[in-house]
Amino acid sequence: MGIPRNDTDQEFARWIDECAAKIDTTATDTAPSAEPGRVDRALLLRLGEVGLLPALFPGTADDGPLREAPATRLCLLREHLARTDTHAETALALQGLGTYPLLQSGTERQRRRWVPEAASGRAVAAFALTEPDAGSDAAALGLRAEPFGDGWRLHGEKTWISNAPDADFYTVFARTTPGTRSRGVTAFCVPGDRPGLTGSPLEMLSPHALGHLVFDGVEVGPEDVVGVPDQGFTVAMRTLDLFRPSVGAFAVGMADAALAAAKEHTDRRSAFGGPLRGLQTVAHTLAEMATRTEAARLLVYSAAAEYDSGGPDVTLRAAMAKLFATETAQYVVDAAVQLHGARALHRGHLLEHLYREVRAPRIYEGASEIQRQIIARHM
Repeated sequence: MGIPRNDTDQEFARWIDECAAKIDTTATDTAPSAEPGRVDRALLLRLGEVGLLPALFPGTADDGPLREAPATRLCLLREHLARTDTHAETALALQGLGTYPLLQSGTERQRRRWVPEAASGRAVAAFALTEPDAGSDAAALGLRAEPFGDGWRLHGEKTWISNAPDADFYTVFARTTPGTRSRGVTAFCVPGDRPGLTGSPLEMLSPHALGHLVFDGVEVGPEDVVGVPDQGFTVAMRTLDLFRPSVGAFAVGMADAALAAAKEHTDRRSAFGGPLRGLQTVAHTLAEMATRTEAARLLVYSAAAEYDSGGPDVTLRAAMAKLFATETAQYVVDAAVQLHGARALHRGHLLEHLYREVRAPRIYEGASEIQRQIIARHM
């Protein structure tokens, strides 16, 4: 199925839903083919075949110029996929997060080598920023890039890394100038088979592909630098400014799925002589869930529009969108579980799945506390 051209957002959203129906991993015949916590390469190839991954990387399908997807389209992709299949949504999002530093800031050689492969699902990408002692304080990176010949050798560790240790290439952020905080970080494109790079998977609450990486003298050269030496923090923040609103879109999609499940259950379930939804406390809870979800959606797409228009408040609005949408999704999913009762905690129930999925977005790509700090700084 080709990517629609010159369509409205509504038509694009309908196209996403049609594609998502073809790859729904909750169906028995399309269940995840990889073990929990490892990259599902078959799913990535399927995302490429139906057009969802190419939609994330405009220009790859028609050999046109490689360019960013509009932030609004990225949010539509993530919201609509999240309603149907969080496994597929996360696979698509991690592929984008690992590749976009190259798309936005890489050399032509890096872009032509890796972006089309990532867009097809043939190559797996990863974004390697977080370290054991540098999470929320990303400027405190300790992975050392020690001068060696005309390049560097990388020494240290990364952890909670998307698609590690299975990725084919990593965007790695390392300290090239000690003692300079964010001004001394350089981004590198490091192939996954580079000598000295090893890793192991991590077992998470929700079994997505995340892992730990060890760099033991991994050699990188000037051709591996993404952007400009010592300005890698700017590379990372540029990518995160685009992806943070889309994390909010992912959260809105999950909230929407939980709200739909709660409405259906409370309509069908009888209690105290009538449908559960007839109880005022239940009706008011549903009203609160619906209102917060819609408010989160509006904030997400406002932030996306700010990014697409090149507005002055991209970082501020991205932080607001991620903060409010992820906190809202946590509330809505929890409220839906409460309305369902014990059945929602049964393994395999949609809400049991969403309850595990919804917790991490409040932490990754900047925890809620960091988003509040960003918002306060911009006030």
